[in-house]
Amino acid sequence: MGLLPVLCLLLTGCPDDLPRKPDPAKGTVSGIALCSDTGKPARFAQVQLLPAAMFDQHTAKNAEMDLDESATTGLDGRFTIEAVPPGDYLAYATLDGYLDPERGLDLSRVKREDADLDLAATLSQWRGRLIPITVSAQRTTNLPLELERGAALEGTVSYDDSSPAIGLRFQILRKDSKNAWFTVGSGSGGWSLEEKSDSRGHFHIGNLPAGSYKISSLLPLRGEERSPHIWLGGGLRVKSAEVVKLSAGETRAGVDIVIPLSGLHNVAGAVTVGADGHSPAQATVSLLYADDHELARSMPLRKDGSFAFDYVPQGEYLLRITGAQDAIKTAGASNTAGTEQAQIRRYQDKEMPLAVQSDMADVNLSLAENAESQPAKP
Repeated sequence: MGLLPVLCLLLTGCPDDLPRKPDPAKGTVSGIALCSDTGKPARFAQVQLLPAAMFDQHTAKNAEMDLDESATTGLDGRFTIEAVPPGDYLAYATLDGYLDPERGLDLSRVKREDADLDLAATLSQWRGRLIPITVSAQRTTNLPLELERGAALEGTVSYDDSSPAIGLRFQILRKDSKNAWFTVGSGSGGWSLEEKSDSRGHFHIGNLPAGSYKISSLLPLRGEERSPHIWLGGGLRVKSAEVVKLSAGETRAGVDIVIPLSGLHNVAGAVTVGADGHSPAQATVSLLYADDHELARSMPLRKDGSFAFDYVPQGEYLLRITGAQDAIKTAGASNTAGTEQAQIRRYQDKEMPLAVQSDMADVNLSLAENAESQPAKP
């Protein structure tokens, strides 16, 4: 999975595999992609052109983001992209086993409200690995590409009774230039990485740039935030995780993770509001470690006001409710179209200490009635 699926969520247009006819108002890009470690053609690599304006924080918001400029190389490593609009582009190619630029990016900033500017700032981390080209009408631009072998983590994940842990997901954190850790990958369906352990518990996660990493295996619940992480080194907390340093192109074997089968408990309950005890329409429920408020788990409140965390390690926590709100109709109020308006009623955040020693089925919290209201967005 490359960067393109993430961009497609933010920008209009995704590449297709249909060839395009030559256009006299546009140009052509052709070239050959080679593997730097073998000197051989990069066969069936994905070549992508991104508008240079996408990387400029001053112009990204108004840039025309056309993501249709792509091609797949042939057996000789060659490719051609027809009917490319004239302009400046930055090019790259991806192939399994070789550097995937997306895996060196902190994509979390793209989720902010001003996605265009955040995308430009995020992609700027990657610009040094892209090839700048200028496309002109009625001309063919030559684009030679060289793919650099990526680093990889490989090992096994097993339970502490020595049986293989099959089909488990992983999360990888990478240290940035400011010594902060960010999640690697974009993934889909609530998971940052697509890789899973195989039928013998083996895994291989590649296409990584050189750097310092932490890796965890996740029990397969509904998404990464809701799943317990078991970190390399035997800990259930990220601060106890072993750090793995990868050099360029290195494959680090023996990255073995062991999952405990005991000492894990289920925590469930409900959230209500005020004297009538109704459930808020939405809220986020989080478990934080009590000593330093590190996030352990998080989930959205269910429609019936309940929540449940499976496989919670024994220990001291804070249970925190944030973003609780209702959408209510305002009596007698209407908009210019004559329809009823709704208001968003927001409730105060709340947290409570929680000592997990066994399964807990009735952890209930009541939020205060004093709330702030504002018109709902149309």
